[in-house]
Amino acid sequence: MKWFLAILGLLSVGGIGYLMVHRNAPPELSFAEVKVETLVDTLATNGKVEPVEWAAVRAERAGKLTRLLVERGQTVRAGATIAVQDTGEFQALISSAEARAQQAQAEREALDTTGRPAELAQMDGALRKARLELENGRKELASLQRLEAKNAVPRYEVTKATEAVAAIEAEINSLEVRRKSFGSLPAEKKVADARLAEARSSINQVRQKAGQGILTSPVSGIVYQLDPKAGAFLNPGDLIANIGRLDKLRVSVYVDEPELGRVAIGMPVSITWDALTGKQWKGVVDRLPLQIVPLQSRQVGEVLVGIDNPNSDLVPGSNINAFIRSRVAENALTVPKECIRKEGDVSGVYVFEGTNLKWRPVKVGVSNITRAQIVDGVKAKDRVVIPGDKLLKDGMAAVAVNPG
Repeated sequence: MKWFLAILGLLSVGGIGYLMVHRNAPPELSFAEVKVETLVDTLATNGKVEPVEWAAVRAERAGKLTRLLVERGQTVRAGATIAVQDTGEFQALISSAEARAQQAQAEREALDTTGRPAELAQMDGALRKARLELENGRKELASLQRLEAKNAVPRYEVTKATEAVAAIEAEINSLEVRRKSFGSLPAEKKVADARLAEARSSINQVRQKAGQGILTSPVSGIVYQLDPKAGAFLNPGDLIANIGRLDKLRVSVYVDEPELGRVAIGMPVSITWDALTGKQWKGVVDRLPLQIVPLQSRQVGEVLVGIDNPNSDLVPGSNINAFIRSRVAENALTVPKECIRKEGDVSGVYVFEGTNLKWRPVKVGVSNITRAQIVDGVKAKDRVVIPGDKLLKDGMAAVAVNPG
């Protein structure tokens, strides 16, 4: 029993001593060596594609779409017919207008050749006849009025005769007005000319309206959007097709407001599209935004980028991924971004100097998602502490552990 207690006592003392030694041992800290490399500052965001040169074909009038003469992806020339609307209702209007024009033309030609003497003679004869009937009617009315005074005829006979006389007088007045208008041939010709011009104008208007149903392409290019199908009813302004050049595209790249300072004209840009993995398009920043606009929950500026699209793989309206190469630092001293700490307003890193840590203020340059350039404060192969759960102090002892 005494031996057992003695051994137990020795073990206890040893354990306490072990704990005392390890409690006071320097902490083990992971580090990263300062590397010399080319560091590219890439701004990753998204955007949307649109053609540089394009035009929309829209319905100019209401009507049924009877024929659609192109397909999506088809190349067309400027002036090519894209679609045709129903013109049936306009054919009847054109025929009617042409008939009126022919009649007006015939009347005008008659004035040039004869001056319409037959119509004048007919009108003069009608006037003579009407005046004779008026004279006889007045005599009969006077006779009936005398008989009525003697109660020899009923009142309605007098009324009937009075109305007959008034009708003849009205007819004579109408004939006399028409006769006076026929009295001046130049005036008649002017009236006929106006009637003929109106008829011809009506024909042109109807034909123009019918022609609005023949829809043509205003530009040469590729049909990249085609909305309706044959048989659909179109209203004025309805979109039929979008046509444009797809070999050169413009991308609206949405850059968050705080990041706009990193973007400048001429910076190279890479574009990818999730629908074509592995494919990449190259371009440069052409124009910076003129205003900040809301985009869902973001405030962005629209940076315009021109890209070549020789195979027309990338289609307008696509939502793309954009990578703007904003800055490049050659032979840069770089560290993981998490190594850089803030002590008050000063940025710095903890560096191993032998078995102790040294706080060094640093000046940060270009950075990307994972690494940052140190312009001043470190040298190549310095061992910079990777922060963990240990409290770090300038001058403290530590054991460097390479995280692998």
